[in-house]
Amino acid sequence: MANTITRHIPNTVTCLNLFSGCIACVMAFEAKYELSLFFIILSAVFDFCDGMLARLLKAYSSIGKELDSLADDISFGIAPALIVFSLFKELQYPSFLSGLEAYIPYLAFLIAVFSGLRLAKFNVDERQTSSFIGLPTPANALFWASLVVGSHTYLVSTDFSPIYLIILVLLFSWLLVAEIPMFSLKFKNLSWKDNKISFIFLLICIPLLVFLGISGFSAIIAWYILLSLLTRKKK
Repeated sequence: MANTITRHIPNTVTCLNLFSGCIACVMAFEAKYELSLFFIILSAVFDFCDGMLARLLKAYSSIGKELDSLADDISFGIAPALIVFSLFKELQYPSFLSGLEAYIPYLAFLIAVFSGLRLAKFNVDERQTSSFIGLPTPANALFWASLVVGSHTYLVSTDFSPIYLIILVLLFSWLLVAEIPMFSLKFKNLSWKDNKISFIFLLICIPLLVFLGISGFSAIIAWYILLSLLTRKKK
């Protein structure tokens, strides 16, 4: 009986990730960006815990692997896509785009599509055991949610062009599936030599959060991408 219960604990936590992600989607569609960010972060916590519990309890299963990918695409693919979709609806469109303003917001769903491709690729790519190839979906979701929450007033009350947002959507969609090695924050020990890149990353994260607040999380993801690119040739 105990073994039966423990076997289902990781999948239960994964379902909580999925449930939280669904709520994040609803909040994003209603333009309640702060709540959407909260539930995306909560989903990320559940996503971390289900893997940790599966390792601790040795409760691996093929169903759990598939369920995890499904939950992640909702929480870290569709939810941020809906945040960007709602933001597109709020922006001021220049005259040369006036005939397309009803259609441009749907470009946001490229985030969900490429997140799904990223997750499928991760499931079959044996190279991604200790690091990543391409931007992880939780990092991408955190970038978009924190950017919109932290900079919402600026984005909707200035001459911020939808063109810039389209470029960002295309760039981050590409980064999800790009053949770019990106480091993991998994620490095997606390030595500087073995974890130099991770320590440098974390040290810069502190002032970014202090000075930029919520927007600091999007800056941290940009810093993560930049540091991965800078250290790519050294691997």
